[in-house]
Amino acid sequence: MGSKSKKRLVLPSRPEPPSVEQIVEDINRAYPNDPVFTVLQDESQDAKPGSASSEVEMIYQQSRRFLELNDRLQEARGELARRREDLRSLGDALGRSVDEVKEKAGSLPCFDKSDS
Repeated sequence: MGSKSKKRLVLPSRPEPPSVEQIVEDINRAYPNDPVFTVLQDESQDAKPGSASSEVEMIYQQSRRFLELNDRLQEARGELARRREDLRSLGDALGRSVDEVKEKAGSLPCFDKSDS
């Protein structure tokens, strides 16, 4: 009986993992009906309304919505503070203008108070 020599198959080296930019690009170029995304949707639709996984998903979505609304609220707060300061400075400038007009009006002969 002859000895059989087994040849070892030489595999090519593994490719480098993709960079974050490449992953993001792949995700952005994926179609909405890509199986990866539709499987996740199917699982969430298959979950029973009272099941723990659907409740966790609901709480997660509520948390995300809360964080988004909180960010918008903080932005609006900053915008309102800026507008308040703008209005305050405009009000001060208007007050100075009114005082100037009163001074100039008081110096006109037709508005002289001594004629009364």
